[in-house]
Amino acid sequence: MAAMTASDRAATGAELWAWREKALAEAQAAGVDADEVDWLLMAVADVERLSLRLGTVHQRSQITLRYSLAELERRWQQRLTERTPVQYLVGETPWRDLMLTVSPAVLIPRPETELIIDLAEAAIARSPLRDQLAQGIWVDMGTGSGAIALGLAQTFPSARILAVDFSAEALAIAQGNADRAGLQNCIAFYNGSWFEPLTSYRGQLSAIVSNPPYIPSALLPTLQPEVINHEPASALDGGDDGLDDLRLLAAQAPKYLVPGGLWLVEMMTGQGEAVASLLEAQGGYRDIQICLDLAGRDRFVQAIYAPKL
Repeated sequence: MAAMTASDRAATGAELWAWREKALAEAQAAGVDADEVDWLLMAVADVERLSLRLGTVHQRSQITLRYSLAELERRWQQRLTERTPVQYLVGETPWRDLMLTVSPAVLIPRPETELIIDLAEAAIARSPLRDQLAQGIWVDMGTGSGAIALGLAQTFPSARILAVDFSAEALAIAQGNADRAGLQNCIAFYNGSWFEPLTSYRGQLSAIVSNPPYIPSALLPTLQPEVINHEPASALDGGDDGLDDLRLLAAQAPKYLVPGGLWLVEMMTGQGEAVASLLEAQGGYRDIQICLDLAGRDRFVQAIYAPKL
């Protein structure tokens, strides 16, 4: 097969516009968000949102594509028929001010999770130990694409960030994203299950931050096909009540956190009271708070480690 040339990866504005019109109609018929058509186009073609909205793309004589128009169509049909998330089709997704590589080996970072970085920043700003904690050792448990680890590295440039994941494939993607963001020297990557690879850090962590699996097993079949058929089940399944991994994080963290250290997790809406109760029952935590996302739903729980002396 002959190698694809630059001209094979180009289209006229009229061709691209005609493809967009067809794709928009197909999206509506299939119940797919029409915005995904433009999201896909901006990811693979040299076009901007405003030119798509105004229709000025139509006037351009040539537009460079990352791959051929035929390949764009093939991937779009995959979106419609197989319900493959558009982020996997283009291999990347925006998160905060980063562009992250993603694949079916990692959960697609959600916009709601971006708030966990702001919550961490606010918690440290309130702490009497803020300078010590901000320069300490932080861990992103179950890092996946590395999104949280990267956000923490940007927000706490003096901290040392550890990123842990049991999936070597996910960890490779996270490392690639650190390289892509120029943050590779700020993050150390560890392959293993939860605290397993961190035994040498007992009593040394300033903060434990995590977006663990939290969906009750029985609910998994009810999830959208984009999620249950394509994203890694290991990043979704939280056991019978959805709290298996949250329970482990609550129980194990006291062995690793410094006094005054931060415990901060994402969870499913409706789990706030249950997670707060886990921390209460565990003992050693104070200032337990259920935090809302931007839609006003309980989404995070944070606490301070305060061992009894």
